[in-house]
This record gives sequence, structure tokens and C-alpha cells, in this order.
Amino acid sequence: MELRQLKYFVAVAEEANFTRAAERVHISQPGISAQIRQLEQHLGATLINRSGRTAGLTAVGEVVLGHARAVLAAAEGLREAVDEMNGLVRGGLVVGMVTSCTITPLFDALSAFRRAHPGVELSLVEDDSAELVERVRAGTVDLALIGAAGGPPRDLDGWPVISEPLVAAVPLDHPLADREAITLTELCGEPVICLPRGTGIRAVLDRAAAAQGLTPAVALQASAPGAVIDLALRGLGVAVLSRSMVADHAGLRGLPLTDADIPAVLALISAPTKSPALRELLTHCHRSFGPHAEHGGRAGTARRLPQP
Repeated sequence: MELRQLKYFVAVAEEANFTRAAERVHISQPGISAQIRQLEQHLGATLINRSGRTAGLTAVGEVVLGHARAVLAAAEGLREAVDEMNGLVRGGLVVGMVTSCTITPLFDALSAFRRAHPGVELSLVEDDSAELVERVRAGTVDLALIGAAGGPPRDLDGWPVISEPLVAAVPLDHPLADREAITLTELCGEPVICLPRGTGIRAVLDRAAAAQGLTPAVALQASAPGAVIDLALRGLGVAVLSRSMVADHAGLRGLPLTDADIPAVLALISAPTKSPALRELLTHCHRSFGPHAEHGGRAGTARRLPQP
């Protein structure tokens, strides 16, 4: 008994006609008749009643039909499973991350994935968050670590791995350095040094300010947080970054912005349609970052946020 014979039998049963069944499975009518007879000989029973104008099933044929469909479905499921595994062996993934990324759990996940699936080609690209979001939407990037204002884009799958507030960072000799916190209004009265548009932190600043009808006086901008910090240390303005970005710099004082309640979020995003390789990589990412990373889990081991 062969799978193709079961396939031909199901076609005849559903079409109730040898000629139409032969056309459906792309075989000649004598060929399908011969294959059905071989199946009947193997089972030792007549499956098709050939005495009438239609090819009806015998009582035994009715019983065999259900089993034949189950066998064919199982064979198709087996093929799909193998195809998925072959996808892991032969596939490729493009992973995006924000420029100057130092979030080690992502690198840990990539390393673990590569060890488990050495046949998958991994490509790593850097860009600003806004561009990475569009590339994930377009399908040219499979998974991306981005910065966002408040949370990941709603039309994409994703979860936050770090969420923290903005701070205004000033040198220790700055007139604001003895303050415990400042408002957005006070910030907008100072020259501001920040990341460019397209980054999550800049999106948080612009959105929070716009909600109060304010426009920050951006004096300087740089694409790397370290450059923003260096400029602020030299007294060229007030740096606006996330809390962890300035936490380790003894020469700067980070002042909470009391009325900027939108968090700066670092998130992993992916398109809704997942390849087998991407599903497996996401599993490694969840293990690496941990299920509660946004509340200070393993992602918190990264000392400062990269350019979100």
C-alpha cells in the first residue's frame, strides 16, 4: 500500500467518478483504476462499487475513507514539520539594533541561537529606531532592538526589555546642579543637547514637550549618547538622556523631569509573520532577557541604554 494509492482512492470517493478523479490528481483514467485495484488487492476488499453510473463506496470503502484521510493528513503534517526544520537549517535572519547598542542579552541570545542552529545565516545591521521600525514593517529586517516612546509600535509584535524615565543631565558646576528635579518648562529655558529625531529618547522628549505646548531649544545633537554626555560635560548645554545613561558619570548630575511621564523604552520588535528560524531566535531572546526584563530583569545588567 502506497500513499499515492490512498490519495487516488480519496479523490475517487470525493468525485464519485474515475475520470474526474484522474483529472484532479493528474493521472490517466486507466492509471487511477489500476492503482485503486492494487489497493483493493492489498486490503483484500472491494472499496469502490463500479456497477452504477457513479463510483460509490462500498461499506468497507466508507470505513477505509476515514482512515485514508487521517493517514494523508499525518503524512502532510510530517512533511510540514520537516520543512520547518529544514527552514532552520537553511534559513537566514536579519537582526537590527540601534546604533551604539551595548545590551548584552541580545548578544547572548544571538550566540546561543548560533550554537543551536549553525546553519542559519545571521546578519546584523545598525540604524536609528525609526528606520528599523520601517524595515521590520517592510520585511527586510526580521527582528530589531529599538528605542520607543512609551512602548513598541502597536502594529508589530514586541515587548519592552527596559523602561525608564528621561533625565536632564548637567555638570556639577551648573546653576541647576543643586536642584532635586526640574520641569519641562525649566528645561526648555536652557540650551538642550540630545539625540536626533528617529531615536526613542528624542521621541519621548518631543512628545512630552508638545503635550504642554513647549518646544525644546535644541542647541546640539549627536547620534551617540556618549557624545551627548561629553558635550554636556563641557558646559555646552543640558543633556537629555535616559536615567541609566548618565548614572555612572560622576561629573554629571541627573535631574528627573517631574512632568515628563512618558518612559523611554527599549524593545524587541518583529513582524507578525514568523519563519521557523525567527520563532526559534525569539525563544532564545526570551530566555536571555527574561520574562520580566522591563521591570529590572536581566536586561538591567546593561549599564546604560544605547541610542533608542
